[in-house]
Amino acid sequence: MKNIQVLGSGCAKCIKTAEIISETAQALSIDVNVIKETNPEVIMGYGVMSTPAVVIDEKLIHSGSVPQVSQVKEWLERE
Repeated sequence: MKNIQVLGSGCAKCIKTAEIISETAQALSIDVNVIKETNPEVIMGYGVMSTPAVVIDEKLIHSGSVPQVSQVKEWLERE
């Protein structure tokens, strides 16, 4: 199972990012644990300056925009 954090303030873009990740994972039959992280200290700990940001298994892989479904598929299909 992949542990995925969506970092952000809880804004509409952050919520949409979490939805896209969850829906894409479900479509691909990939188990994920999606957590919405809103704590500013945690977000800054990853060096994120713009949200939403995505962290998969403790590695920052995206920040600053809502990702495209094709990007999410690539992330989820990586080992």
